Order: sequence, then structure tokens, then C-alpha cells
Amino acid sequence: MIRHVVFFSAKPGESVEAIREGLSVLKRIPHAQRLEIAVNRKSDPISSEVDVVVYGEFADDAALAAYKAHDLYQESIRIVRPMRDMRFAADFEA
Repeated sequence: MIRHVVFFSAKPGESVEAIREGLSVLKRIPHAQRLEIAVNRKSDPISSEVDVVVYGEFADDAALAAYKAHDLYQESIRIVRPMRDMRFAADFEA
């Protein structure tokens, strides 16, 4: 299984909720076994830079690649990229 985790921060003045909504488009892509999009609770006293988290689980590299190649993935990028500042992604085997 491949786990896919992406962290986003909003540009100053941009809506965190609008970013979450733009990323929620990803839930309509059929290749993930599990996909969650959530606003960071910011309960860690040392780090509060992350506003929104995407967490996905994929059967294998092919499923993750198909997810990233899907038209809705590109649609989500088109919506979110102008509003986001930071984006960090990590994919790892579980």
C-alpha cells in the first residue's frame, strides 16, 4: 500500500475553507482506497504552518499514478494553486 500525504498552507488573505473545498474534488477520483481532506486543528504548539491536509491510501504505484493523471486532479490544482502558498507532499509504502 502507498500512503500519500500532502500539506497545504493558504496565502495571506485566502480562505482555508475554499482550499479544502477545492481539494475535495479529489474525493471523486476512483483510484484511492481511502482519501481524506481535512483542515488542520493546529493543536501542536510548535508548528502551525499547515492549514489543510490530504491523506490518501492507494493499492500500489499504478493506482497513485492513475489518481494523479485523472482530469479531476488537474481541476483541483487549477482551483487550489492560486490560493495556496506552501505545498509539501510525501508518498511512502506502508
